[in-house]
Amino acid sequence: MQTRYIYLLKFVLAFSDFLLLNGAFVVASMLAEQHYFLNESVVFRFYLPIANLLWLFSSGLFSLYGNGTVVSLDKIYRATWRSIGIHASLFTLYLIIADTGATHTAFFLTVFHLSFLLLLVISRLVGTFFQGMLIQHFHIRKTVAIMGKNDGGRQLARYFRAHEKLFHFEGYLAESDAQLVNDRGEVMPAARKQFARAVAMGIQEVYVSLPPHRIAQAATLLEEAERLCLRVKLVPDLKRQDSLPYEISLLGPVPVVSIRHEPAYEIEGRSKKRIFDLLFSTLVILFILSWLYTLIGLLIKLESPGPVLFKQQRSGRDNKPFWCYKFRSMRVNAESDSKQATPGDNRITRIGAFLRRTSLDELPQFFNVWLGHMSVVGPRPHMLRHTEEYSALIDKYMLRQFLKPGITGWAQVNGYRGETTNPQLMERRVAHDIWYLENWTTMLDVRIVFLTVINLLVGEENAH
Repeated sequence: MQTRYIYLLKFVLAFSDFLLLNGAFVVASMLAEQHYFLNESVVFRFYLPIANLLWLFSSGLFSLYGNGTVVSLDKIYRATWRSIGIHASLFTLYLIIADTGATHTAFFLTVFHLSFLLLLVISRLVGTFFQGMLIQHFHIRKTVAIMGKNDGGRQLARYFRAHEKLFHFEGYLAESDAQLVNDRGEVMPAARKQFARAVAMGIQEVYVSLPPHRIAQAATLLEEAERLCLRVKLVPDLKRQDSLPYEISLLGPVPVVSIRHEPAYEIEGRSKKRIFDLLFSTLVILFILSWLYTLIGLLIKLESPGPVLFKQQRSGRDNKPFWCYKFRSMRVNAESDSKQATPGDNRITRIGAFLRRTSLDELPQFFNVWLGHMSVVGPRPHMLRHTEEYSALIDKYMLRQFLKPGITGWAQVNGYRGETTNPQLMERRVAHDIWYLENWTTMLDVRIVFLTVINLLVGEENAH
């Protein structure tokens, strides 16, 4: 909910953060120049725009100034520490690549990021103090109440209670979900009584929760409320068995209800995920594949004739096929497009067994990521034949095709990896993929990558 307070807080937070970043940068560059007797002031200040752009990217990556973050101090703090961590990593990497000079660059980076961190901590503490003072003395909270004690009303009540700094929740205007408008389109006495109570309590906004078959009553209730100088907002009481939230947006003047929450599908989520994919895949290609590809390719060629890379059509986003690349781990055979690898498979070479056990055979898929066919994190891509078979057996299987397939995924770090012939195990894998689809965040991707690295180091039972 975009209140005037939230709008002001977003502006003040962003403006002060960029001001502190630039101040810390200038101080750090001046100290570095004086300490190392650098006469050219452009040595560091040339990189000031880069520092600002990277902070814009880092803060945007974690929605530091987004509506969902600024409503909670805990979320602001978490997004701040994550943003400065990513900013420090990317800016350090940029200066290393730019080759500005090891000694004075290290001094500058240390002073810059420590001073910026200190200033951010101070600004957050000061902001917390002033927020408490504003709430206590200037009554910035909206006084709200709910009409309709149903599922929609209860969910909204939980939201109000979780955001006490923004809303003063007076509770329900009635303890039961009584009928508000009769069959003749007249406001019921119970509804009039609730509106009168809201006026007496000084309620600023009344949220009326109505089930779909009563939505048409909203106009009648609005007319009655406005006659008493009350602001009314409509809350559709939409029920789902899986308790997942609907999303309501406007398509021109038409309200549209999205039945399934897909954070990685909207333009903001897709942009964040693509930027993460490009950065991560570029680093892997430049610093790992650039030298490891030749070594692995040589070992593959020495053991068995055939190409270094194995390519196979797999099911991609929206069920569109794409060519998926892997280091060849088997002898060239006629069953590679139809038969999955199994433990003790005699088609697998010795170097291939090692590549599969360590998951190094998947590294060429970072080329798929860079080209946009895959993502670093997502549901694993299946053979076209297996997609057809599983979609006929498993309910909601095709939902996993809403996303780009990934090199690793939520199902894989939870133990569902490798060959799956058991339908129950495949159902659990699909359930994990759907959970990822509906709960994606950038930090979830980072967490999955971290867990994947841990699993690779300790070894995985289903890797073959």
